[in-house]
Amino acid sequence: MLFSSVPFLYYFLPAVLLLYAIAPKFLKNTVLLLASLVFYAWGEPRYVVVMLISILLGYLFGLLIERFRGTGAAKLLLFLSVTSSLAFLIYFKYADFFIANWNAVTGLSVPLLEIALPIGISFYTFQILSYTVDVYRGDVRAQKNPINLAAYVALFPQLIAGPIVRYSDIDRQLSERTHSLDQTAQGIRRFILGLGKKILIADAFAAFCSDFSASNEKSVLFFWLYAVAFSLQIYFDFSGYSDMAIGLGKIFGFDFLENFNYPFISGSITEFWRRWHMSLGSWFRDYVYIPLGGNRVSRWRGLFNIFVVWMLTGFWHGASWNFIFWGLFFAVCLLIEKLWLLPYLKKARVWNHIYVLSLVLFSFVLFASEDMGTLLSNIRGLFGIGGLPFISAPTLYYLRSYAVVFVIALVGSTPIVKKILIAIQKKPVGEKALNLVEPIALAALLAVMTGYLVDGSFSPFLYFRF
Repeated sequence: MLFSSVPFLYYFLPAVLLLYAIAPKFLKNTVLLLASLVFYAWGEPRYVVVMLISILLGYLFGLLIERFRGTGAAKLLLFLSVTSSLAFLIYFKYADFFIANWNAVTGLSVPLLEIALPIGISFYTFQILSYTVDVYRGDVRAQKNPINLAAYVALFPQLIAGPIVRYSDIDRQLSERTHSLDQTAQGIRRFILGLGKKILIADAFAAFCSDFSASNEKSVLFFWLYAVAFSLQIYFDFSGYSDMAIGLGKIFGFDFLENFNYPFISGSITEFWRRWHMSLGSWFRDYVYIPLGGNRVSRWRGLFNIFVVWMLTGFWHGASWNFIFWGLFFAVCLLIEKLWLLPYLKKARVWNHIYVLSLVLFSFVLFASEDMGTLLSNIRGLFGIGGLPFISAPTLYYLRSYAVVFVIALVGSTPIVKKILIAIQKKPVGEKALNLVEPIALAALLAVMTGYLVDGSFSPFLYFRF
């Protein structure tokens, strides 16, 4: 079930809110768990079993690890917990990748398993891993109530595409959380704005990218517009989903951490990854990079650690070489900045942003290229190799057709609008005006988006594929 769908907005969500509101306190997590299972089973009923087995294993390992903490048995149990969680992820997400590459290297013809990827498995696997590791470290107590732990893992607002919510962040909220009209209003506002990002902006860029792929009259400018469009599509698609998840969390009394912080205004690739998909970056830092030794080791070992983390970051996104190359591309960029470039970037006030945007746009062309042929074709197009014209009539047509969306997205990817609203809100008259206009504007926005959904002009979330 998609957040951006009529069944979710007008049937599922109202029913869940009603049941949650009338349920006594001790049953609220049960309501959320059952609703989350229905939400997940809506599209993939058989894979609910996989998720429930993963949750059960996480629950049992958590209790056992805490029981034997400080002994060799706890370390063995942690190893078994990590292995079992990763086994599901590797089997469903990466088995065919390994088989295909084994066939390519050996010349054999081992048949592919052709297993469908359970939606959200990358996210809930990482949540279970962080939970058992934190129990082992003593950062959190093992959850004794299986309903609470299952509700944490399966919580439908963030189940499918994050953000990656750590158990330690919402441990207390699972048993003690408050609800208020102000918090609910904040949640509704955040959800509607996230839905707007998805339907009105990300989906428009999805249409542009489809037009680009179908066109036989490309130009250098068209390739760069495609790079911009895809980068903005994935940003508004994923940040929009995160906004909706955070908004729904607030409605149900949870405070999820932010996942994006205007990454396109960054002055370095290092800063970009502190602002983009922050929950994933912090997860790899705390559960892979630091355990490997981080930067507290020799110089060469530190470089090796960075390459490992970014190779895994890329591979986490999908079972394809382009994702691995994408991760290693950022590893190289970050190493160059760490070893040499970062001090110079801090002094450059304009060129550093041009540098970041150029590399990020190129990186997402790499990210979107599903095979080597497409990647090479896109690189040749970006740099005008092969006699492509710089501009063409179809390019100008699509630029005029999507100009408004590009302008809105470029402005919306910066904190300009936020700063203007804060400035207005500081004035008593401005605050009253915003309080009056905001609910009307949000209702109108929801009505417009409902029209789009009824018309069927929307696309699935990009991160569902990863």
